[in-house]
Amino acid sequence: MPKVVLITGASSGIGKSIALFLKDKGFVIYGTSRNPDQFTDGNAFKLLQLDVTKQDTIQNTVNTVIAEQGKLDVLINNAGMGITGPIEETPIEEMKFAFDTNFYGPISVMKAVLPHMRKQGSGLIVNITSIAGYMGLPFRGVYSATKGALELITEAMRMETKAFGIQITNVAPGDFATNIASGRYHTPVFDDSPYKETYGMSLKEMDAHVDQGGDPNDVAKQVYKIILTKKPRIHYKVGAFMQKFSIVLKRALPDKVYEKLLVNHYKL
Repeated sequence: MPKVVLITGASSGIGKSIALFLKDKGFVIYGTSRNPDQFTDGNAFKLLQLDVTKQDTIQNTVNTVIAEQGKLDVLINNAGMGITGPIEETPIEEMKFAFDTNFYGPISVMKAVLPHMRKQGSGLIVNITSIAGYMGLPFRGVYSATKGALELITEAMRMETKAFGIQITNVAPGDFATNIASGRYHTPVFDDSPYKETYGMSLKEMDAHVDQGGDPNDVAKQVYKIILTKKPRIHYKVGAFMQKFSIVLKRALPDKVYEKLLVNHYKL
C-alpha cells in the first residue's frame, strides 16, 4: 500500500518539485497552497487549501487526508517565506509574521498530524529549514532566526516523539532556483538609510544567488532517500559545496574569524 504524503507549500518551488518527484515514485500526494485555485496545473496531484498561520485550514486539510486515505505516513513541512532587511529597519510586525509562517506554522501542522501518527504507531515528519538557519547572516537575520529555531525545535520533538514510532528530521537547502524572491518580504532600501549602500548591494546579490541556484529536484531526491531510510539522521544539508562547507567552517573556526569571513563576503 503506497505511503500517503502531505506537503505544505506545494504549489511552486521546492514543495512542488518534491510533490512531483514523489508522485512519480508511486506515493499518494496531497499538496497544499494558500490559494490552490490560482494553479491550473494542480491536476498532477491533489492541492488543498491551507494557510499555516490559520489553525482551521490546517485541521481541515489533515481531516480531509485522514478521511480519504485512513492514514498519513509522511508530513513535509515546506511552506515558508523569505524576509530581508536591516534588523533596525525591519518592522516588528513583519518579523512576527515571518515567525508565524516559518516557525509557529510548521509546529501547528505537526501538532495536527501527531495524534494520527501516534495512533498508527508510525510516521515521518520532514521539516524544510535552510542552511541560513545555521548562522546569523547580515540582512537575513530574521530569516536565519526563524529557520534556526525550527532546526532546534525539531531536535527536541524528535526525542519527545521517538517512543511513539515517529521520526522527525530537518532538511536544510542552500540556494535553489525557485520563486522565493518574488514572495519575500524585503524592507525597502530607504534613501536616507545608513544601510542604503550595503543592504542595497546585498539584496541584489541574494536575488542573483536564487536565480543561479541549484535544481530543486536535488532536495526532492534527498527527501525521497529519507523516506526510504529506517532511521533518518537529525540534520541533512542540500546545496552547493561551499554552502554546506560554511557550516563546517562555523563549527571549526573561532567566532570572530568566521564573522570576518562573512563581513568580507558581504563587503560590509
